[in-house]
Amino acid sequence: MKLYTPLISTVHSPPFNLRRRFPPRLSISLCSTHRLNLTDSLQNETLQTLEWPSICNQLAAFTSTPMGLIAARNAKIPIGRSSDESRKLLDQTTAAMAILSPLDFSGIEDVMEIVDVSVSGELLSIREICTVRRTLKAAREVFEQLQEISSNSERYTPLLEILQKCNFLMELERKIGFCIDCKFSVILDRASEELEIIRSERKSNMENLESLLKQVSSRIFQAGGIDRPLVTTRRSRMCVGVRASHRYLLPGGVVLNVSSSGATYFMEPKEAVELNNMEVRLSNHEKAEEKAIFSMLTSQIAESKTEIKYLLDRILEVDFAVARASHAQWLGAVRPNLVSKPSTCIASGGDDSLSVNIDGIQHPLLLEASMRAPSDFVGSNSSRSENGTLKSELHPSRHNFPVPIDIKIKSGTRVIVISGPNTGGKTASLKTLGLASIMLKAGMYLPAKNRPSLPWFDLVLADIGDHQSLEQNLSTFSGHLSWICKILEVASEESLILIDEIGSGTDPSEGVALSTSILQYLKSRVNLAVVTTHYADLSLMKETDSGFENAAMEFSLETLQPTYRVIWGSTGESNALRIAESIGFDSEIISCAHAWVQRLMPDKMQKRKGLLYQSLMEERSKLETQAGKAASLHTDVMHLYNEIREEAEDLSRREEIMKATETQQIRIETKSAISQIEDIVNAFDNQLRNASTDQFSTLLKQSESAVASVVEAHCSAKGSPTRGTPASSYMPQIGEKVHVKGLGFKFATVVEVEADEDDGTVLVQCGRMKVRVDISSISPPTPSVKDTTTNSARHMRKTGQKNRSSKNFLKDNSTETVPYGPVIQTSKNTVDLRGMRVDEASRQLKLAIGATGSNSVLFVIHGMGTGVLKECTLEIMGKHPRVEKFEQESPMNYGCTVAHIK
Repeated sequence: MKLYTPLISTVHSPPFNLRRRFPPRLSISLCSTHRLNLTDSLQNETLQTLEWPSICNQLAAFTSTPMGLIAARNAKIPIGRSSDESRKLLDQTTAAMAILSPLDFSGIEDVMEIVDVSVSGELLSIREICTVRRTLKAAREVFEQLQEISSNSERYTPLLEILQKCNFLMELERKIGFCIDCKFSVILDRASEELEIIRSERKSNMENLESLLKQVSSRIFQAGGIDRPLVTTRRSRMCVGVRASHRYLLPGGVVLNVSSSGATYFMEPKEAVELNNMEVRLSNHEKAEEKAIFSMLTSQIAESKTEIKYLLDRILEVDFAVARASHAQWLGAVRPNLVSKPSTCIASGGDDSLSVNIDGIQHPLLLEASMRAPSDFVGSNSSRSENGTLKSELHPSRHNFPVPIDIKIKSGTRVIVISGPNTGGKTASLKTLGLASIMLKAGMYLPAKNRPSLPWFDLVLADIGDHQSLEQNLSTFSGHLSWICKILEVASEESLILIDEIGSGTDPSEGVALSTSILQYLKSRVNLAVVTTHYADLSLMKETDSGFENAAMEFSLETLQPTYRVIWGSTGESNALRIAESIGFDSEIISCAHAWVQRLMPDKMQKRKGLLYQSLMEERSKLETQAGKAASLHTDVMHLYNEIREEAEDLSRREEIMKATETQQIRIETKSAISQIEDIVNAFDNQLRNASTDQFSTLLKQSESAVASVVEAHCSAKGSPTRGTPASSYMPQIGEKVHVKGLGFKFATVVEVEADEDDGTVLVQCGRMKVRVDISSISPPTPSVKDTTTNSARHMRKTGQKNRSSKNFLKDNSTETVPYGPVIQTSKNTVDLRGMRVDEASRQLKLAIGATGSNSVLFVIHGMGTGVLKECTLEIMGKHPRVEKFEQESPMNYGCTVAHIK
């Protein structure tokens, strides 16, 4: 993104010698170019002076795309070239503030370098092509997300309009997805008919080759030429393994490789040579066809360069809008009211309208010191209200550092003269106003109170700092004059001029004269000029011209320290003598200085000025006291309002908590009742073993009574068994299996249904125990469960297990398989034992098994060789307690074993 700078339409007449040397049209063109270059230079220097790059660096922390991060760090944030553009940027920021769920920019990358490579004719790789597809898809999903949220409200329209005219190249995205599997970075068979045929032939040839080699390897194994059949690959050709002493078993075979011990030869049988040659040819054809597919996709990406660049620029606009919204939330900033003309400015509440009306603004860079880091803010779960503003818990109160200042400039005022002591905040106030103007043009919110308003300035030009230059032979005073001269050359009627310590660095009388002339010149040629000075005579210009206004930096006479607050409409004193006295200057020096002041300033004027200043300070103190009381009352009211609102919003959550607590309590009570009933059933079984036939009825009645007591106590503790739900219309039949709620939803058999329906009870049998329960506490089981229960009961009767409790009777005997990780070999799950001695290999294998995570696999490469190392490996894995099972890695690879770790 290029930094927007205003274009100046007014063309100054070129110098006389320029007219004589060049034709009129050419001289005007050269003058216009010079003016534009000078304007750009002054504007860029002003941005540096106002520390705009630091503000852009703040904003960079809130960007979501690589393009946005780089552009913000390079201070390439868009600045409106007109009031309409700035207002549009503000509308985009406001729309982004209202988004409740963040937009997903995660798949978007800066693919312009990839596109440029494709334009140059160089083939793109699979990774680069998939990156383009992923970016196109992510950009389209951002647009669809904006469409979805915009369907519910029109306030998101400014963001949606940014992407409405974009071409998302869905056909290119679809074609890349059709040809390439970006998840595994492979070209699919369907990418072209030729590729599909080649891969089909290659698959068939490979099957024939593998079948042949398996037969040969089995023949070698049967002849004793190898411990186990071994088919492998060496030098990109399929071959078999054979002991060196049995090479004669493969007459005419080609030796491709030898094991490290020299005991095993890897040979290509004579019968496999032609099949291997066919595999090489088909592999080359396949690579050529894949290259053609790459060429086709690369060409289409190159043809879409314009559309892709336009799409990325629009995505960058959306990213900046969201970043500005997050930055505003982080600062607790508010939207400024942009006023194009002073005549349309809003009133501040008094009789006079204000062209600039800002309450309690703070410098963003100074404010950053007392804020959370932007990275912490981005990572936090920041919540927004429905209107997009930040909830109060993130910013409970505005910080007192830096000191908030008010900027109140009446409509019609053209020049502001700020006076006051050194280190009183004049320069900081000047920079704050300039920075606020730039932020407004860039569509950013301001860290101020209420609703700040200020005009749109085409240029913000500042003369702040020391412009002395040894190379250009400029002193401090000359540097300032040179810079002001350039400012006067390019300034327009919509410009804001900021000059710090105007006329300083020279004789006071001449400095005052020159400063007065400059301010008179600026008054009729710019929108607003704000200057700071120590010259008291410049403050007197207000008395004769309504286009001038004064402001003073407050200084506490009690503490002899500046308060860093601006008093508009007042004239400040430098207070140099008071400051010198507080520092510790000799009293004789201070007395002599006071005498000189009295000589230079009439006594009456000095006395009158002192009384007026004292009166103003007393009045201001009273007003501040009243304002403090009003603010305290407002804080109490808002605190009460927030408490009531939070209580109202918290009702649903409290209801859920109560439901969860009640449910937990019911579960505890039910578990307790089930435990008591199980104890009764177990006691009944134990007593039944030692009881006679005559005692059976007595024990049965006692158990039934005890169970009924537990059920009755449990139901009465919970109230209605159905917890307020309507009674079930279900009527069980004798002999039917049912769920019994009072028994923890265990299965029971209906023995007797009460004839009198008003009684509403049913006699059920659970194991050997019979109990009468309320009909509303039983429910029919699902067919599948019912069938399972019946089958289990039959099985129990056949095996003679008749004394089990209902809990064990319904126990689920299903086994759960332990899931293992994917059987995919990587460097992290592989241990290579080849070339090691048996004791060393044994130690390494045990360490690898112990270091492998649970429910995962371990690839053990032991090779073939003499077979001793493999036998040792298999023996260790067969005895190791952590090895669940182990198997050969593949039918063609006998040199690797896969162990499944518990």
